[in-house]
Amino acid sequence: MENQSKLGIIAGNGVYPFLVARAARQSGVSAVYIAAFENETRRELADQADSIEWMRVGQLGRLLNYFAESGVHRAIMAGQIAPKNLFDLRPDFRVLILLSKLQRRNAETLFGAVGDELAKVGVQLLPATTFLEGSLASEGLICGPKPKKRSLEDIAYGFEIAKELSRLDVGQTVVVRNGTVLAAEAFEGTNEAIRRGAALAKKGAIAVKVSKPNQDIRFDVPVIGCETVEVASVAGIAVLAIEAGKTLLLDKDTVIALAREKQVTIYGYKA
Repeated sequence: MENQSKLGIIAGNGVYPFLVARAARQSGVSAVYIAAFENETRRELADQADSIEWMRVGQLGRLLNYFAESGVHRAIMAGQIAPKNLFDLRPDFRVLILLSKLQRRNAETLFGAVGDELAKVGVQLLPATTFLEGSLASEGLICGPKPKKRSLEDIAYGFEIAKELSRLDVGQTVVVRNGTVLAAEAFEGTNEAIRRGAALAKKGAIAVKVSKPNQDIRFDVPVIGCETVEVASVAGIAVLAIEAGKTLLLDKDTVIALAREKQVTIYGYKA
């Protein structure tokens, strides 16, 4: 039982690692060990940790040794690493060996391989939704004005296109208005795709975000948070449609309160 009372968090940026740490404590985890990354993880996350180890993105050997020496056998990846830092990665020898074995190098293959390396030192990588299951999007209207028939049609169409986009591993978000795709997410990320599409729509567009087919939920769960709502509001997006049961509302109550204040609809869609 001692092993089960310890949790490792591989902490990227944003509020996600804080929410996992707090929810884990509430669920009975007694000790939290955080692997934090320079120029990514917020410094104040140290307040949530029994132990924190700072490292560069790419120091896989240091990450593995930290958890092994701490007696951690369960870990969660929480929070993103900015794409620019993944491309500025200075890999250690362990990562160089890992990369040499990958035929295709993307987030899915890279993090999947990291999960395999963790397993070799006795660390099970848990689903990224662990301890936060109550924050997964429900089906139907979550908050905000009820979508009209035209909006519901755009949601269904956007969902179909976004699913195909994600299947090709391009992106997971599209912006739609009146049956026309105005923007499809690629390397720039969700928020920039929303801004780009909304600028073409002028107002009243729908942003749709989905999970990938066969998504590995250990490290790649779709999320929306307060920043997404703020971006949508400023850009003039009418509805944020997210995949029900597979998308996390980060700091759910705060996100819903902000969406209501900004009159942005959040809608959980299930095909």
